[in-house]
Amino acid sequence: MLIGLVGCGGFGREIMPELVRILRQKNIVATVVFVETQVSGSRVVNGYPVLSEAEFLSHTDSDKHFNIAIANSKIREVLAMRFAANGAKPFSIQSPAAHFYDANEIGDGSIICAGSVVSSNVKIGRFFHCNFISYVAHDCVIGDFVTFAPNVTCNGNVEIGDHAYIGAGALLKNGIPGKPLRIGAGVIIGMGAVVTKDVPAGETWIGNPARLMVKT
Repeated sequence: MLIGLVGCGGFGREIMPELVRILRQKNIVATVVFVETQVSGSRVVNGYPVLSEAEFLSHTDSDKHFNIAIANSKIREVLAMRFAANGAKPFSIQSPAAHFYDANEIGDGSIICAGSVVSSNVKIGRFFHCNFISYVAHDCVIGDFVTFAPNVTCNGNVEIGDHAYIGAGALLKNGIPGKPLRIGAGVIIGMGAVVTKDVPAGETWIGNPARLMVKT
């Protein structure tokens, strides 16, 4: 088995040790590498080989798996589609130091970091990034390619659309059954924002209480 972690920037270098730890705990024998679209620097990062995308996808090992440690969700989607189309399969990275409770559904390709909690009856889409010490409470529904920066608090009964980005330290107020708090697709929630009401798709909200960021 060959596992490629796409992106050897800061987040990739943070996540690679978790990937190795998961493989050891599950007794999975695999070669792990970083993958870059084009390799212009070192061929080794933190002791792990760096392959170009073309080298990874054409590798003789037919059992290829991947994940993507790139914050830009649109790029993440393009790469996920391209790798899957070339026969590579998503490999979720869920830290042994994260906590998962009952009856959750988590899509392929998630990265869920140490100290994070996914509570009960949560539905999460594909290639979700949940950075360190973030929280997803009961009855939340999260779309595809959503990103949580570190220390996000997402309380119960919240719905988040595809490609939303929730900034570090943000807090999403809980909704109620039948009337969830809704964060639209492509929304950006700023660092430390406190969101108390629905956010329309594509908008950027900041502050406490969170409000639309007006461009000047």
